[in-house]
Amino acid sequence: MYKRLRDLREDADLNQTQVAKMLNMSQTGYSKYETGENDIPTIILIKLAEFYKTNVDYILGLSDNPGYYKDI
Repeated sequence: MYKRLRDLREDADLNQTQVAKMLNMSQTGYSKYETGENDIPTIILIKLAEFYKTNVDYILGLSDNPGYYKDI
């Protein structure tokens, strides 16, 4: 799951600070999600899925289909 989160961010040409700002949190706090040090709260997971136009299952590694959740 954490690799996918990093890959989505990098594919969007964003750094951790930019994503953290969008989530209204610190870069350090966001970094802990990408490294797996902290679990991602559900509301943050949903915001990330919406931001990256993907679905929660893809971020969590439960699906290899990155299709936008509202299009499925």
